[in-house]
Amino acid sequence: MNSISVRALLVRGMLAGLAAGALALLVAYFLGESRVDAAIALEEAHSHHHDGGEELVSRTMQSTAGLATGVLVFGVAIGGIAALVFCYALGRIGRFGPRATAALIAGAALLTVYVVPFLKYPANPPAVGNPDTIGPRTALFFLMVALSVLLAVAAVILGKRLAPRLGNWNATITASAAYVLVIGIAYAFLPSYNEVGKDFPASLLWEFRLSTLAVQATLWVTFGLLFGHLTDRLLVPRTGTVTTGGSGANRPATAAR
Repeated sequence: MNSISVRALLVRGMLAGLAAGALALLVAYFLGESRVDAAIALEEAHSHHHDGGEELVSRTMQSTAGLATGVLVFGVAIGGIAALVFCYALGRIGRFGPRATAALIAGAALLTVYVVPFLKYPANPPAVGNPDTIGPRTALFFLMVALSVLLAVAAVILGKRLAPRLGNWNATITASAAYVLVIGIAYAFLPSYNEVGKDFPASLLWEFRLSTLAVQATLWVTFGLLFGHLTDRLLVPRTGTVTTGGSGANRPATAAR
């Protein structure tokens, strides 16, 4: 793939990421922010002291401009990274076209980057968790992300090496089982944190966690569909018909872009 195609795909990936981020922003605002506000209100109601100091960043700013900046920048960043992964993966992971490759990358990213780490270290609303353990919990979450991504890459390599002997289907099943097994071992050996207080409403906790999952699912599904469409238009030749002036005969022609 030449540098012009890579540049064009990178731009399309970032644009698709921006659009996916915009849709995920709407989901985050209308579905998630109300849960965050409820958790903050609960925390303030149970607080035994108030320091009276002003917030450096107001809650209104956090839930509007701050949220928008974070989600949109994240969308553009993951769009660019996914586009580069697409450039390498196209034609190397099977006989998949651009749309299917984009969908596979988006689905794999959602699974490995968010769902697998989420199952071990689920998101908590502001009122849940010990502030003293924020650092270790954050480090362990990103460690789980790194492990999940690296093991997924290793599973793909394993599947390709086993395919000539076992066939594509059996090789895929074997590689997937190996990934699940090693992830299970990581789950067992990495420390866990269960800091949810008994007085915190379970319904609010799970609504918050499901809303964060919905935001990520919206982001990656939208990106996969939109980026697949854009790459298909760029990379797959279009055929049409043109009519010659004298004979009226039709000839195939490549559609202009």
